[in-house]
Amino acid sequence: MQRHVVVTSIERPSREVVDALGAAGVATVHEAMGRTGLLGTAVQARQSGRTLAGAAVTVSSHPGDNLMIHAAVEQCRPGDVLVVTTTSPSTDGMFGELLATSLRAHGVLGLITDAGVRDLRELREMDFPVWSRAVSAEGTVKASPGSVNVPVVCAGRLVRPGDVVIADDDGVVVVPRGQAPAVLESSQARLAAEAQKRKQLADGVLGLDLYSLRAVLDRLGVEYVERLDET
Repeated sequence: MQRHVVVTSIERPSREVVDALGAAGVATVHEAMGRTGLLGTAVQARQSGRTLAGAAVTVSSHPGDNLMIHAAVEQCRPGDVLVVTTTSPSTDGMFGELLATSLRAHGVLGLITDAGVRDLRELREMDFPVWSRAVSAEGTVKASPGSVNVPVVCAGRLVRPGDVVIADDDGVVVVPRGQAPAVLESSQARLAAEAQKRKQLADGVLGLDLYSLRAVLDRLGVEYVERLDET
């Protein structure tokens, strides 16, 4: 018989590291981590211009059943992000305004799910950010067991309790908790390098020269000609 558990104690990263990773943004963190950690593109922001960064509280639920989301609320702490997945693909609206109200009361910053959400207008009005696979008015029940704060796979990405979750308009990236300080250092170095490149590009330097791409074109056999011979 499968074991279902609610794990009540998890290790969380420092808030300073989480906030700094959030400020770096999804694209930069993804690149700094060796182009790893992204959730699949099916999970999309359901609002524009929001950035989210927090420690993951994970939920494994039966499709069409949000019982374990309610169980997870008790385990959340201020600054957490709830990551919800289902044991088989689902687009049912498992999360809406009332659960968002409950999570906000416990300081949860937002929700990531590879299932569906509902009450989108209300979620936007209350400014509770969600990233989801689907939006659906299809309701759910509260009848099936699942687990809280166990490793889950959300949109193709392994997420462990306490991992750093960063989300913005570019998508969602997950940084393993133990790697967070090193990834932050790499992200900040990348941001500094990009600032220098941005200034050079703004001054008119061509990307061909900035990135030494002329030699690449030459190696690939790309020729410069004044015009094509039409004969």
